[in-house]
Amino acid sequence: DSLARMSATRVVIAHRLSTVRDADQIAVVAAGCVVELGRHEELMARGGHYRELVERQL
Repeated sequence: DSLARMSATRVVIAHRLSTVRDADQIAVVAAGCVVELGRHEELMARGGHYRELVERQL
């Protein structure tokens, strides 16, 4: 994937969560505020907004 080959800090805004699944940090933004921050596995384990979004896309 072209994003993975870049040797730089990247900010990716995505609606398809598969795009950010392997990111070092994922920030979930709701109403203009960061409501969750972490890796995919951490956010899934918390059961919050991120997990709800992932489950909707399955």
